[in-house]
Amino acid sequence: MKSLFLTILLLGLLSALQITGTWYTKAFVVDKSLVPDWKGPRKVFPVTVTALEDGSWEAKTTLLIKGRCLEKKVTLQKTEEPGRYSAYHGKKLVYIEELPESHHCIFYCESQDPGKKFRMGKLMGEGSSETPVSCPMVPTPQKTPGTAVPKHVHTHRHTHLCLTHTHAHTRAQEEDAAVTPPSGLGAEDK
Repeated sequence: MKSLFLTILLLGLLSALQITGTWYTKAFVVDKSLVPDWKGPRKVFPVTVTALEDGSWEAKTTLLIKGRCLEKKVTLQKTEEPGRYSAYHGKKLVYIEELPESHHCIFYCESQDPGKKFRMGKLMGEGSSETPVSCPMVPTPQKTPGTAVPKHVHTHRHTHLCLTHTHAHTRAQEEDAAVTPPSGLGAEDK
């Protein structure tokens, strides 16, 4: 009985080890009928997946929103169905499918939130655009409605520089706000 348990545990760890690491977005697919104004990503950063002790995963990435970098972490909770995870307290389902012998995965996400339907798929690869890894299982994405190939795929170095610049810029703004009086106040108003 113990050997069966250890075998199952080892297979679960082996599965997690194959998906953990840094993944780079190669292509997006979005249901355009649900998000008609979506124009696709301009810049994408790598996703780092880490196995947690309870069998869940943590996915961490950087988002560029209105010119500012924001680090985002999402915990993917294990479900009873293999390859299926829930996020945001069950509001989103994430399916992860490894493509055999290609060092690529498909990350598929769908919203379970009533009134906020959303479906998106990402082809993720282990190599960045600087070190491309071909995926023989998946044809090169064509320009079709709802499909996008990111224009700029950033590396870990870009992520670090972006976050460092954003944090330094935020600190400088906070220091300026502490020293500079609010507009409309002159020296005599202090």
